[in-house]
Amino acid sequence: MSAEAISPLLSSSQMGTLAAIGEERRAEVGDALYRVGDRTYPFIAVLEGEVSIVDEAGNELAHHGPNGFLGEMNLLSGQTVFVNAIVTKPVRYIAVERERLRPLLFEDSSFSELLLSTFIARRELLQRAQGIGMEIVGPHTSPATIHLVEFARSNRFPYTWRDEAHEDAPLVRLPGGVELHNPTSGQLSRALGVGRELAPREEVDLLVIGGGPAGLAAAVYGASEGLDTLVIESTALGGQAGSSRRIENYLGFPAGITGTELTSRAVTQARKFNARTATPYRAVALEPGSDRHVVRLEEGNEVAARAVLIASGAAYRRLPVDGLEEYEGLSIFYAAGPPEAQLCGASRVGVVGGGNSAGQAAVWLARGGALVTLLHRRADLRETMSDYLVHELERYGVSIRDNSEIAELHGEDGRLHKVTLKSGERLPFSYLFLFLGALPCTEWLGDTVVRDEKGFVLTGPPVGADFLLETSVPGIFAAGDVRSGSTKRCATAVGEGSMAVQLVHARLAERVPA
Repeated sequence: MSAEAISPLLSSSQMGTLAAIGEERRAEVGDALYRVGDRTYPFIAVLEGEVSIVDEAGNELAHHGPNGFLGEMNLLSGQTVFVNAIVTKPVRYIAVERERLRPLLFEDSSFSELLLSTFIARRELLQRAQGIGMEIVGPHTSPATIHLVEFARSNRFPYTWRDEAHEDAPLVRLPGGVELHNPTSGQLSRALGVGRELAPREEVDLLVIGGGPAGLAAAVYGASEGLDTLVIESTALGGQAGSSRRIENYLGFPAGITGTELTSRAVTQARKFNARTATPYRAVALEPGSDRHVVRLEEGNEVAARAVLIASGAAYRRLPVDGLEEYEGLSIFYAAGPPEAQLCGASRVGVVGGGNSAGQAAVWLARGGALVTLLHRRADLRETMSDYLVHELERYGVSIRDNSEIAELHGEDGRLHKVTLKSGERLPFSYLFLFLGALPCTEWLGDTVVRDEKGFVLTGPPVGADFLLETSVPGIFAAGDVRSGSTKRCATAVGEGSMAVQLVHARLAERVPA
């Protein structure tokens, strides 16, 4: 990561703006502007001198001089500080408290762009560094340990995992020395200063269940249009899109955008309009009502809402290979359409799966000029794919490999070069498309709303609903990957989440007495 990415300089006009809303301060060599374990600190813009960013062992990660600024994502979220900021040359600086900084992020787009991109780059640096953040101690045979490791990864917390037996496994050592013994993900979040803590009962206009692209879009539009909006998410805001290293086909970002950046921008935008986000909270039951619908949470809380949007997404079956997440969104995808066909061009492409969705994707990509190989694990593709599609594969020159499963991925910087099959054979691929099936996150709904045979939520005319995205229960809507018939793309999910808010308004208007 370049020095420019983590240590950019502020312009003179930006420094002047900060001086108008902040306070000028001084510090001497050896002073700490903030330390590991702190919960709050101001935004710091350096006028004179130098500040070094070091880990707990004293190793320098970066340094900032005149016109530089300090901080990373925790400055905006209130999360625990993971590093020390130590003065190495007498420093004169501007301190801006977080409450005064936040309005500036909404008013000055260039300043907001600079801060967000820099803070994201700095968080990525911390995630890659050794010995920074929390330490998770527990064996890989412990489900509770694996759950916490996955929770830390999906939330982009800097962490180190010691895969070893421990009598209190999993044990979590937090920055600053606090130890947690077998904590829940909620307890860990609260200890790190992350996430809003809900009251035993909350009452809102719109409850959004799921913090992926559909849910965050609904939060932005719902809150901006006057609805008291609450988003609950069981893992990490951003959903699967938030963990993508790069989303190449999102409108308006020709160079692509990382899932972290897209999520951070969306969350910041939602909070700008006073939408509330609460993580990690898991919905376990939905009880429809005439005036308010009640959603019960695993943690014992309940939320009563005039309207509910189910945007809990779907869990795509992933290849059980190391390093998969490094390529997702950049070289590995879970859907294929015009943007992907254009991206692949005449590249060598692998499509993994034996169902009709895999066959349709392979044909589409081949028609776009890609050299496509379809890999499936059975002896005969006709066992799982419609005959007409098998003929289409032959017509468009798709190579079919029976009894083939991927064992290893090879590439660098998120760009795939080749794969190794379990047979030991290597195949050159620039892109992989995985069609191994998806499981909707709807088991908690029971028979409250009508779902299709795979568990995806049915909406619109097929269930007698008045509105396109409304479920079989008036006032309960669904959007994004969780909805039956959705196209399973980030941009589409954002569109559905936005559209759902207009339909919510229409439904709520019908409840207003004449």
